[in-house]
Amino acid sequence: MSELSQQAPAASAVKPNLHKTLFATCVGNALEWFDIAVYAFFASYIARAFFPAADESMSLLLALGSFGVSFLIRPLGAIVLGNYADRAGRKKALLVSINLMMLGGAMITFMPTYATIGLAAPVLIMLARLIQGFSAGGEFGSSTAFLVEHFPERKAFIASWQFATQGASTLMAAAFGLGLTSLMSEAQIQEWGWRIPFAFGLIIGPVGLYIRRHLHEPPVFAHAEKKSAPLKTLAGKQKTLLLLAIGLMVISTGINYMLNYVPTYATKNLHLPGNVAYGATLMAGVILTVVTPIMGLWAEKVGRMPLMWTSLILLILTIYPGFLLVVNHTSPMTLMLLVGWMALLKSVYFSTVPSLMADLFPVATRASGMAISYNIAVTIFGGFAPLVCSLLITLTGTTLAPSYYLMILALLSGAALLTSKRRLS
Repeated sequence: MSELSQQAPAASAVKPNLHKTLFATCVGNALEWFDIAVYAFFASYIARAFFPAADESMSLLLALGSFGVSFLIRPLGAIVLGNYADRAGRKKALLVSINLMMLGGAMITFMPTYATIGLAAPVLIMLARLIQGFSAGGEFGSSTAFLVEHFPERKAFIASWQFATQGASTLMAAAFGLGLTSLMSEAQIQEWGWRIPFAFGLIIGPVGLYIRRHLHEPPVFAHAEKKSAPLKTLAGKQKTLLLLAIGLMVISTGINYMLNYVPTYATKNLHLPGNVAYGATLMAGVILTVVTPIMGLWAEKVGRMPLMWTSLILLILTIYPGFLLVVNHTSPMTLMLLVGWMALLKSVYFSTVPSLMADLFPVATRASGMAISYNIAVTIFGGFAPLVCSLLITLTGTTLAPSYYLMILALLSGAALLTSKRRLS
């Protein structure tokens, strides 16, 4: 099966507006990742507000645990919303997911603390994160399928914006973290300041919702034969495709959540100031936002595989020395170098992953296949990455532990990439 065999035929004389389609599809992805990044960045404040404990480390672990547990429902959201997108349409699934995202965000923004409503506070925060996790489960598959099916001739570039918007979300979240830690006292942030970025996220949602209502289904999907049971087809005939797509994603999602974990890692384990940690993550957001679509453009010229292999090999060779440098010579500069390098390698690899995943699946199961594989990878290898890294550091007694985790993920993605290349060639 060649890569070109999965491209959609031109089925409509009138092309949708590129910029409008990009904004409408990527805004939900941006909102999803903004809320995720903000929750991770402000985990220590959320821990004290909703998960109080005698031991501050235990309080933080509870908050990070709630961050990870919310990812357990993502595969369910992927199954339900991905199936809905393949049967009823990409647009309908995208409208459902963005409405649910806004609901979860509103709950976190306005939730009273443990001191006010007791045990109801952590329970309701967990419910809000579960709602967000469910909605996010179907977002990636539906929106990426929507993009590549509208613009098959630009699939590498157009799909790279899915991940570029994740970088933009990280950038915005880090900007809030840097701004709040610079302008407000610890007490002010703890009392109410951490809610500001969540409130900002609520402004983005209605704009995306309005634009999504005025989009049309991709012609290739509208004219394609629909599967009565796309999930049955995936589970029966396309299990290998699911495993390959999961493998392609694991290193990308692992680095992404390591970048979200940086503020906690830098302040708790490296004992650097909060503004330095947020500054490093802010820089990572800039790199991810700017470099990812450039790499998507470059992939159209040189191909996707050379970029992906270069990124993986460099990551395996350099991630341990990078962490060793930061641990042995802790400073704002070494942290910036490590975070910037991870963000750059991620941008190169991560720009091509959505279009490659889309090529693995036929139109009839594309949204479901992408949603399920993406969210299994994110749940297992991403959502629990901060918790796993914290536990590894505690168990091994070394702050180098996160580098071991990332090297293992890079090897898994390398194996999936090699197999995918054989299937698509």
